[in-house]
Amino acid sequence: MPQYIVLINWTDQGIKTIRDLPKRLTTSKALVEKAGGKWQAIYFTFGQYDAVGIAEFPSDEAAVSAFLALGSLGNVRTTTLKAFKQADFVKVIEKLP
Repeated sequence: MPQYIVLINWTDQGIKTIRDLPKRLTTSKALVEKAGGKWQAIYFTFGQYDAVGIAEFPSDEAAVSAFLALGSLGNVRTTTLKAFKQADFVKVIEKLP
């Protein structure tokens, strides 16, 4: 399944209600699973991003659907990067003309 790196920042609403984070994580998991995906890991960070997640989905469309739904709740903004495992990326390079 394709993997995605998700860079996450709190919105003003998200930081004001940070004590609700455990509940929001449960909601996030449900949204991702509803779209056919799975969180593989979520790391909370400091610096430019407040959290970084690694998720897998059956398609780009499923990933977009889940992260739009998550963003529409108003607590986070996400930047999503499609990730390639090393072996898969080497296969792409091997097909170069």
